[in-house]
Amino acid sequence: MFFNEETRLVEDHVEIDEEQLRHMARDVCSGIRRIYLHWTAGHYGQVYDHYHLNIDRNGQIYVACKTLMDIKDHTWQRNHGAIGITLCCGVDAGCWNPTRLAAWDVDTAYEAPHKPQPDAALVDFGPEPPTPIQVEKMAEVVAILCDELYLPIDEETVMTHCEAAFEDGYGPGDDDPDMHWDLWFLPDAALHGELYPGGDLIRGKAIFYQRAMAAENAAK
Repeated sequence: MFFNEETRLVEDHVEIDEEQLRHMARDVCSGIRRIYLHWTAGHYGQVYDHYHLNIDRNGQIYVACKTLMDIKDHTWQRNHGAIGITLCCGVDAGCWNPTRLAAWDVDTAYEAPHKPQPDAALVDFGPEPPTPIQVEKMAEVVAILCDELYLPIDEETVMTHCEAAFEDGYGPGDDDPDMHWDLWFLPDAALHGELYPGGDLIRGKAIFYQRAMAAENAAK
């Protein structure tokens, strides 16, 4: 695997399937404590070395590490014993905070150019937004990893970068020049694209996939 030192773009994409992902997880079963979810804020097809796993627009899973124990710089002060997963998308995206609520208390958002609301965030996913396939694949990947690593799928173990940034003081509304809002909200295809808090959405879907996998294995 080679990457550009200046841009940290991986130049020779290595794609893996779900069975290969399971094997990678089994190899590090006792060393991983957290999973952090991101987007690259780049283009479809751009794979970055900051993350262990990159998920492209059609659900391809690209690995950018030799082992899931590799230390990557995906989440400030949270990179040890943690896996970083990202969606390859989000170039030129932007967000706006509500006027009546602190950003971390917001549970409603609309997509621009919707009229701003005083108690809701406004999100513009840009010209290359997260695709429904990407969202579903991220949830499947989380389900597989938590299954193999014996980790619960909850807010302490599986977090979006935005959720971590809220806790650590550099999320929306914190006035940090390095503000991050990765996956603050995501569109849910099952709800006709309605925006939903990204962490809750991915965790909920991951629990669904994990239960479906368990039922399938029990039926064999």
